[in-house]
Amino acid sequence: GFAGLGMAIRLKLARRHDFVIIEQNSGVGGTWHANRYPGAACDIPSLLYSFSFAPQPHWTRTFPAQHEIESYLNDCAASFGVTPHLRLRTRVTGLEWSDSAQHWIVRAQDRAGEPLQWTARVVVGATGGLSRPAMPDLPGLADFAGAVMHTARWQAEVPLASKRIGVVGTGASAVQLVPQLVNTAARVVLFQRTPAWVLPKHDRPISDTRRWLYEHLPGLRKLARAWVYALHEMRGPGFTRRPALLKALEPLAGTLLRRQVRDPALREALTPRYRMGCKRILLGSDFYPAMQRRNAQLVTAPIARVVADGVQTADGEHYPLDVLVLATGFHAADAMAPFPVQGRYGAELNTVWRDGARAYLGCTVPGFPNLFLLVGPNTGLGHNSMVLMIESQLRYVIDALARMDRAHLGSVDVKWDVANRFNDELQWRLQGTVWMTGCKSWYQTRDGKITTLWPGSTLEFRRRTRRFRLADYEGSRA
Repeated sequence: GFAGLGMAIRLKLARRHDFVIIEQNSGVGGTWHANRYPGAACDIPSLLYSFSFAPQPHWTRTFPAQHEIESYLNDCAASFGVTPHLRLRTRVTGLEWSDSAQHWIVRAQDRAGEPLQWTARVVVGATGGLSRPAMPDLPGLADFAGAVMHTARWQAEVPLASKRIGVVGTGASAVQLVPQLVNTAARVVLFQRTPAWVLPKHDRPISDTRRWLYEHLPGLRKLARAWVYALHEMRGPGFTRRPALLKALEPLAGTLLRRQVRDPALREALTPRYRMGCKRILLGSDFYPAMQRRNAQLVTAPIARVVADGVQTADGEHYPLDVLVLATGFHAADAMAPFPVQGRYGAELNTVWRDGARAYLGCTVPGFPNLFLLVGPNTGLGHNSMVLMIESQLRYVIDALARMDRAHLGSVDVKWDVANRFNDELQWRLQGTVWMTGCKSWYQTRDGKITTLWPGSTLEFRRRTRRFRLADYEGSRA
């Protein structure tokens, strides 16, 4: 994805060529390779959705579609010479730190199941927070006779035209998918647990003239990017310091709902009861119209069980279905260690994180030397592009490698007191954010702790990761 490819590119630019990228998918792109459902697109403007060191002047829409983002990342891999470093369809099965040798043992399996092993001085974990689909615990799901698929594991070969399709969930993927399904399906039944706040998505084609100007006048593109960045960054305090500011947007969402949904009962069912921003704010100007199509139905009763020919809800209703789509998101709050990671003294990362993932600057964990996480704990955003956070972490890791070389260090391990002080500060600051105003979301762990989001601005994060401070780490000589 963006993080792994960005790390590889920054290594190449720093003239460090001795590395391998282990990727479990069949191609590059991460989230944008895996999520191929109809309508998949980004809800961050395209001007902000590229690396600063690899500008893209050729986006065709204000908000880029999945296929354009995947194509951009493939172009980046090829143009920066990253492709030869890729090991595709290879799954990491475990990491183990050797204190005596001061290196990591990386174990993996290729697509045939054959074991592979590398030793690495440094490991960068770029598994992403949206890499492990959350499969709902629906009784009887295995009994369903039709096709079942998660939006992140889309099965393009499954015919959807003239089918009765059930969609579970009303998050970002559902809001994008449902308007596409209603165009050809016989019926679309959307099973909703909690309605979402939806704002208009001002998406439009980018003209050939504008794309030409962005390509030939890079200063104009940079100015436009800076303007869009500033507009998004100004929303940050509404999430992180003054949740009441986001209430100003609730009437805008309410206006969209009133204008687009005429049926009072449907409008009531689609109206959220929590503070805007507590859960992810969705963008979509075609979702509400789609839900009013004759072949669309909203179901708010809880699912009791799945049966061979459909879904039964708690109120006794039965909904016949041919296809069941799970638009149920990801295990974002605990997706940082999808395989065993054994650090110093036999410590297991998942055990260390049993009460929630924690890392210094979202990047390093005490007891796990030379392991750097990208898009790690508490680096997510509610208001701006994650590419900005990724680039800050990339600079931090590159600076770490340079300072380790200059100091002739074989390993660095963040100090416990430094990491604990940082994470205690984060959790204290998070208490005053909109994400802690009473809702339950995928931002949180089971006990309500937020381990996914950054409670500050992108500028603050960039400042705090600008330089790798050796004083924050215990170093061991090479």
